[in-house]
Amino acid sequence: MDSQGLAIDIGDVEAAAARLKGQIVSTRLVESEALNAKYKARILFKPECLQRTGSFKFRGAYNRISQFTGDEHKRGIIAYSSGNHAQGVASSAKLFGIHATIIMPLDAPQTKVANTRSYGAEVVFYDRYNQTRDEVAAPYIEERGMVLVPPYDDPSIMAGQGTIGLELVADANERGLTFDHLFVPTGGGGLISGISVAVKAGSPGTRIWGVEPENFDDLRRSLIAGEPVANEPGHRSICDAILTPQPGNLTFPVNKRNLAGAIAVTDDAVKAAMRDAANYLKLIVEPGGCAGLAALASGEVDIEGKTVAVVLSGGNVDLDLYGEFIAAA
Repeated sequence: MDSQGLAIDIGDVEAAAARLKGQIVSTRLVESEALNAKYKARILFKPECLQRTGSFKFRGAYNRISQFTGDEHKRGIIAYSSGNHAQGVASSAKLFGIHATIIMPLDAPQTKVANTRSYGAEVVFYDRYNQTRDEVAAPYIEERGMVLVPPYDDPSIMAGQGTIGLELVADANERGLTFDHLFVPTGGGGLISGISVAVKAGSPGTRIWGVEPENFDDLRRSLIAGEPVANEPGHRSICDAILTPQPGNLTFPVNKRNLAGAIAVTDDAVKAAMRDAANYLKLIVEPGGCAGLAALASGEVDIEGKTVAVVLSGGNVDLDLYGEFIAAA
């Protein structure tokens, strides 16, 4: 906790980096001359789609589970996720020899379900449109005593994801660059809050933008309102990885302090971004993971002549669906 009472500070992120050393891929920045020309800016991409388990989520999950007490180790893990956090938790739990049960939505991509099971985790399904994750998880916590590893609203999770920010600043410094803008896909805010703490410590002038799916822009509306605002129910998006009901209680205060704002992008813009990532970067990026790239085309932020960073947060997507999305773009 920092001096202003926020959930994490730069010391927490640096401690997470020490725990993660040797366990993660330090994903190096990549760029495309064609995309630079298209947007008239220098754009560098952080390809967390190449991270262990295919997304950034391993960082936070491992950081949290590595700090388990002996009692927590015995009790086992319960977590809920559409897939990326599930895989991060399941993989980390396997490394530490801990049983994990993951609650996943019925419409979770099959590749994410299969990958989660491949790490030895038990998968329990729920209907995300008629049930809440908390009510499904409650019996596992209250009756069985299992330890909840939440997807974003946890200091250790936030700090683990924040190690991306440390790497971004270090890579920029190595190249003699300073980022004017940074775009980060955003759901509950664990990723962007952690990154923002690290980036603001090392590059205070960088303007940080959250990017959300259209109709799931709770962070954007919350920043405008100055307090957490929930999404209206009943909407759909292909960006399964970043569909959350509202900002986290711990993540929002950090984001309120550190972010320049948030941008909502359409599914069609995301499909076009996925095509660009494949065509110009030669990377398979899932819909939610490509939201930051989609934001560049929105025109909401003037990036011409600027140096820009974009986090590509994950690459776990069913290939049949991927093909459909690319074709549709």
